[in-house]
Amino acid sequence: MSTAAPVHPALITAEQFAERPDPGHPEELVRGRIVPMPMTRPRLGEICGRTDRVLGVFVDEHDLGRVLTNDTGVITERGPDTVRGADLAYYSFARVPKGPLPDRYLDVAPELVVEVLSPTDRWPKVMVKVGEYLAAGVLVVLVLDDERRAAHVFTAEGANRILSAEDELTLPELFGEGLRVRVERFFA
Repeated sequence: MSTAAPVHPALITAEQFAERPDPGHPEELVRGRIVPMPMTRPRLGEICGRTDRVLGVFVDEHDLGRVLTNDTGVITERGPDTVRGADLAYYSFARVPKGPLPDRYLDVAPELVVEVLSPTDRWPKVMVKVGEYLAAGVLVVLVLDDERRAAHVFTAEGANRILSAEDELTLPELFGEGLRVRVERFFA
């Protein structure tokens, strides 16, 4: 008796992933395969909105670049391709010049990615994403943990730190001494 070999869908590229019609729900591309993601819960959306306002206003007031939201695709690996949906991503004008953004994934990594933990996220999977972002050229990954009201800061140099709600977040790697915000503002 013969058994049929399992059929695996062909791997797709980041460009093929981007050209697909909107499936109506979030997805990421992980090593060439499409992975469905759960819809964002209201609390996570609230924290993302607050974070966008805090960082976006600072970036705009200092004419530094742009903050992108809404699971903007960031290519973290090639061959096979991985495209992660960053909750927030900051691109300086040095990396992506002023002007309209192209209608495709950017060829350069953002300087900052912010991920907001959902109640179902598990740290081993989060750390895989953090590692991918840093390996792709992201300078700082900020993981906001609502349950613990903490901000986990991971840098390309390995200078990782955990800040409590009462602590002040600064990102000198990106903004010098200009950005100073109490972590609790993201969770208020």
